[in-house]
Amino acid sequence: MNQFKSQQRGVALIIVLLIVAIVSVLATEMGSRLQLQIKRASNIKENTQAYWYAMGAEQYARKSIKQLIKLDGEVIHLEQQWNQEFAYPIEGGGIQAQLMDMQSCFNLNALREPQADANNATSGTTATTLLPERMLAFERLLQNVDPAIPSYNIDMLRDSLVDWLDQNESPTGFGVEDSEYESLQFPYVAANNYMVHKSELRLINGVEVSWLRELLKLVCVLPNDSLFLINVNTVSEENAAIISAATGLPLTDAQSLLANRGSEGYQTTASFLEDPSIQALEPKLSEEQKLWFDVKTSHFILHTKTKYNDATFAMQTLFKVDSNNNVNAIRRDFSGF
Repeated sequence: MNQFKSQQRGVALIIVLLIVAIVSVLATEMGSRLQLQIKRASNIKENTQAYWYAMGAEQYARKSIKQLIKLDGEVIHLEQQWNQEFAYPIEGGGIQAQLMDMQSCFNLNALREPQADANNATSGTTATTLLPERMLAFERLLQNVDPAIPSYNIDMLRDSLVDWLDQNESPTGFGVEDSEYESLQFPYVAANNYMVHKSELRLINGVEVSWLRELLKLVCVLPNDSLFLINVNTVSEENAAIISAATGLPLTDAQSLLANRGSEGYQTTASFLEDPSIQALEPKLSEEQKLWFDVKTSHFILHTKTKYNDATFAMQTLFKVDSNNNVNAIRRDFSGF
């Protein structure tokens, strides 16, 4: 009997130890989860704060653009305050912001004209007959990016880009439509619409990785807008290839033109067109080409980076100034550092 009672006490002790062990494990797990939840809440708080700092910078930029348009909207150039980088330190982090002119680059959506779609649907006319000047400008841009690019590759990318943007299913010249993209290992179809972001360019038939990075520095995308209007005062000398492509000037002459425009740039479009290097062009600029240049800007992009404690946040905001001088954010892109 005593032996049986001793065995019962041993079993009871083991059960008690098991209960203590289970409770200890549960307590440890609850503590770990509590710490995780606290850290998660802290991360959410810090990321949210970094986000709102970025939104604050956006609001400040909006007011700055509106003030710029009100005071100096007739002539926008790189020596004005909007072109200065904004840096604001805050406790635990800081805000960095930089405005850039989105009309100092080549708008890829300019190779899609809205009226082309209706014409193509009824008459079968390709975009080649509707966009000859802009297509030639894009061709010259590619030649400036890398003179070693074969002419066939240039023609293929140029026409494929037009096909990517237009709404019809008929290939343009050396271009391709859905059948080419659907035959790839990882198939997709052409957008047949405006580009949303310039990174779409990497999907276009004919693009080569070896020179894509340099091309992306010169191009941009205005959402749902085929506007092709270049502010000659805000194109940097490093991006002289854009002026070269639009005018037909040799790259070195375009660089000299931008270097000699003066600190406040050209005061009128006419003064740019009357520059001796432009006047000496053979052939002369066409009437359509003359409409590509301006000294004003209606599109800006804000690059914002914020930091708060361990959280970092990056945002790009595209602004458009409408006919009433209202400044609207028409696109936001979010990314990390």
